[in-house]
Amino acid sequence: MTATNAGNHPGNIASFHLIRYADVAAMRYMALDRPVLRRTSGLLFWRLLGTGRGPSMTLGADLRRWALLAVWRRERDLEEFLLRSPVPARWRREAREHWQVRLAPLLSRGRWGGTDPFGPARAAAVPSCGPVAVLTRASIRPARLAAFYRSVAPVQEALRRQEGCLASVGVGEWPLARQATFSLWRDAAAVRAFAYRGAAHARVVGRVRAEGWYSEELFARFAPYASEGTWDGGDPLG
Repeated sequence: MTATNAGNHPGNIASFHLIRYADVAAMRYMALDRPVLRRTSGLLFWRLLGTGRGPSMTLGADLRRWALLAVWRRERDLEEFLLRSPVPARWRREAREHWQVRLAPLLSRGRWGGTDPFGPARAAAVPSCGPVAVLTRASIRPARLAAFYRSVAPVQEALRRQEGCLASVGVGEWPLARQATFSLWRDAAAVRAFAYRGAAHARVVGRVRAEGWYSEELFARFAPYASEGTWDGGDPLG
């Protein structure tokens, strides 16, 4: 397990799990895992997510790779889940590759399914050094789907070339319309460079606001710590 300094993180914590199976039969777990997660003690919010084939949101899906985003009342609840639940037991038994990280929420704006899963806005400053995790999520209006996906390619290319981006993955609840990106960054300065100085990203953000592409959106930042396993062959926080 790779540990990084997340500072103090009172209150809820989050975790992100990325699992790659040997074949597409793993799709069945999207249904089978739901009742187990509903009964999990201390699990305040969760989403089982499909993934795209690249580092950002795309029309293509990777049917062998799936993700879980979870919010926990206490770190002890996450520990119990990892130790005793049949879901992570199957990851260890069947997954071709599995990576997970614990996340201390720093900042959250917006809604996911009508709620902020990471709690009220926090006063904690984003660390000036050390890695940062970012989650962006949106429900795309049906009339804006074509415009959204036409805009993805240049942003994805910019993300791939952005200095300081350690890893990223496009994830989603529903095909096409409910999409998100989870990304890891060297530090907060690298996040700001992409968000505010990247021309492709800035153009898309401008159109999102002007044309009302989203019916709901959320942006959250975290201090990642205690990562474990591999993502595309290595630990991006290692």
